Amino acid sequence: MISKIYIAHKNQIVREHLENVSAFAAQNASKIGLAKAGELLGLLHDLGKYSDAFQKYICSATGLINPDEDEYVDATGLKGKIDHSSAGAQLIWNFAKNRKNQDQIAAQFLAICLASHHSGLIDCLTVDGENGFVKRISKADFKTHLEEVKQKIETAILEKAYELLKDPQCFGDVLQKLKKIAKKENSEKSVKAQFQIGLLVRMLFSCLIDADRLDTADSENPGNIKQRHYGDYTNWDVLIERLEKKLEKFENNTKVDKLRRDISEACLDRSKDATGIFTLTVPTGGGKTLSSLRFALHHAQKHKLDRIIYVIPFTSIIDQNAGVVRDIMEIEKAEKGQIVLEHHSNLLPEIQNYKSKILTENWDCPIIYTTSVQFLETIFGGGTRSTRRMHQLANSVIIFDEIQTLPIKTVHMFCNAVNFLTNHCNSSVVLCTATQPLLNMVNENKGKIFFDNTNEIIPDIEILFAELKRVEIKNEIKPQGWQIDEIAALAIEQTIDSGSCLVIVNTKKNAQAVYEACSKSTDYSVYHLSTNMCPAHRMDKLTEMRIKLGKKHLICISTQLIEAGVDVDFGSVIRFVAGLDSIAQAAGRCNRNGLRNTGKVFIVNPANETIDSLEDIKIGKEITSERILYHFSQNAKDKPDDLLSPKWMNQYYEYYFFRRANEMSYPVDVGRDDSLLELLSTNGLSVGNYNSVNSKPLDIYFRQSFKAAADVFKTIDAPTQGIVVPYDKIGKEIIADLFSQFAVEKQFELLKRAQRYTVNVFPNDIKKLKDASAIREVPEIGILVLSDPRYYHPEFGLSTEVIKEYDPLIH
Repeated sequence: MISKIYIAHKNQIVREHLENVSAFAAQNASKIGLAKAGELLGLLHDLGKYSDAFQKYICSATGLINPDEDEYVDATGLKGKIDHSSAGAQLIWNFAKNRKNQDQIAAQFLAICLASHHSGLIDCLTVDGENGFVKRISKADFKTHLEEVKQKIETAILEKAYELLKDPQCFGDVLQKLKKIAKKENSEKSVKAQFQIGLLVRMLFSCLIDADRLDTADSENPGNIKQRHYGDYTNWDVLIERLEKKLEKFENNTKVDKLRRDISEACLDRSKDATGIFTLTVPTGGGKTLSSLRFALHHAQKHKLDRIIYVIPFTSIIDQNAGVVRDIMEIEKAEKGQIVLEHHSNLLPEIQNYKSKILTENWDCPIIYTTSVQFLETIFGGGTRSTRRMHQLANSVIIFDEIQTLPIKTVHMFCNAVNFLTNHCNSSVVLCTATQPLLNMVNENKGKIFFDNTNEIIPDIEILFAELKRVEIKNEIKPQGWQIDEIAALAIEQTIDSGSCLVIVNTKKNAQAVYEACSKSTDYSVYHLSTNMCPAHRMDKLTEMRIKLGKKHLICISTQLIEAGVDVDFGSVIRFVAGLDSIAQAAGRCNRNGLRNTGKVFIVNPANETIDSLEDIKIGKEITSERILYHFSQNAKDKPDDLLSPKWMNQYYEYYFFRRANEMSYPVDVGRDDSLLELLSTNGLSVGNYNSVNSKPLDIYFRQSFKAAADVFKTIDAPTQGIVVPYDKIGKEIIADLFSQFAVEKQFELLKRAQRYTVNVFPNDIKKLKDASAIREVPEIGILVLSDPRYYHPEFGLSTEVIKEYDPLIH
């Protein structure tokens, strides 16, 4: 017979789990002023686990019921099929459905979170116009077991739940938040207001999900508790002292040194400002990494913020910048990985089991380095894996490094997210770049970021850019285009002249072609960089180059990954024509420290370049070559001018954003032309579908198609998955350990190490490698590893074909 002790997980009873999650969720939600709501959600989220159906399942699955007993059920076949999340949602909705309209709005808000906590946010209204919320909340009692569990739940739990429901603060705090968003956007019915209201749902949902996952993980493996911070971090004062000591040691001899110090002082000065939106527009080589960290540390200290999150476009910069900051911040051996956390690889599969959920990062660290992809997944992606981290964005300093790389289709959603985080979550956002995009100039009705010169940390950008000018741009575009051999010859010529040359191309194919052409034509060291190489591989190559730069002649051929913040200093640069922002970033790798009189940056147009599938590069290239370079040449006839000045960059972005305005709402096909911005806000077309088949107008407040939007967001972005590669001795050891270490705490550490040995791969290439039996899956957690080293090239990285010259004695 079933015990009167109700089991939530193998080592935990339901009451203990509900009380623990309630406390965690309340703590998480307190950051956004919804502590009471978080407490209630935690208390009710697994209410359905008191049902006989669930208890037979969980006791059979954990061996508490023997297979020969009458109550035994096939747990494998029932996994995920017993509804234990709807009961709590129904309890809240039933309490409020006959009360005033405002209470019903708050109840729907909370019920959505509860009904969604295992699947990801549900569609309140489907794209076909079906009332998804009412369908879920009206689910039959024999499926949700609400009346049954109300009889079985401990009296204290049920009484506490009703006490919270009757507490005016519980619903009142929710309604106050909704009103504040509506007031800030001037209308609760606007796209901007509804989108941010949807983000508020997702934020509270995140508070619940992370609380649930943490307590579940800790109950299954108490050893996890030792690895977590639970918000108990090294004091900001200590970290500030460490950074200030480091800054004091920097030399102040050259003009560039002095300008970097001025930038750092400006960041310190503005850190005293109130929380909000800031721009940090600094020429490449201006020392943004430590200057922005200085701002963030002092700003977090002043406003008692929880963490600093760096969002960076490429893993190559994360390796570099996180390494610099870690060396400064983590000076004690016990602090390694406890102050600075890198989270950038997509190692875990989309569909998770209990073990991989435990291993998922939740950004519980004072300084986080993550990628743009991870950030966008956190605020827009589906399921629960990424969403659980969203609440960590509240009460934080969020620095978007190289913000010009933001995907064009996410512009309006991103702008709304930034406004939401700064206006309603007590966070500060810093948009950091040498080439500031005009996110304050896009369509206001769909969402733009409100900033002007007063938000800029640097007092006078124009003067700073003029003083930090270190290169001369040479437009070498010719009608017939440049052949690969001609580009290689120019690279060798410039290497002879200036000691080193960096060639930045638009495609991996051209990177290999130019590399091979240079290698055949010179005895100088020639290097190749691309995202087919794992971070450890790229870092090794960069380290080799940095040692040789200024001492030996060398050439590097790279895709655009090197442009965004990679700290290298070449005598000259050749850039395949692209957007002006890319050219400016490329120029930042030339004469970076101002040790030469003037560096040379050549713009060339390769013959027969195929970039039709690279829309961002293609359009940027067309605007630069057809408009910007032409107008600049005409203007320069009359007076000296600098192509890389903020004036020309603003002109470039005006053309670029105007041309792509229709793409900024994230257009999607959901059986009709729509956009993610609409699906996640007013959802007008879905409302129209509802009204066309219903005589009564839609009577629910929330009508976002959360699940449909998340599904399309994944589909369109063709999400990559990480493959751990056997690069060098450490990579091979990590792969071997992944197959031998089954203790969760060991796998947790292995996954952290494995990020540096991971290549993110698109589904079509994963299929090719699987068909070739070149990759294997780690049992139980589903991580992919490259099991056949013949598919990893020592110069080019991961390949979908066997390396012809592969020699096992060398590798």
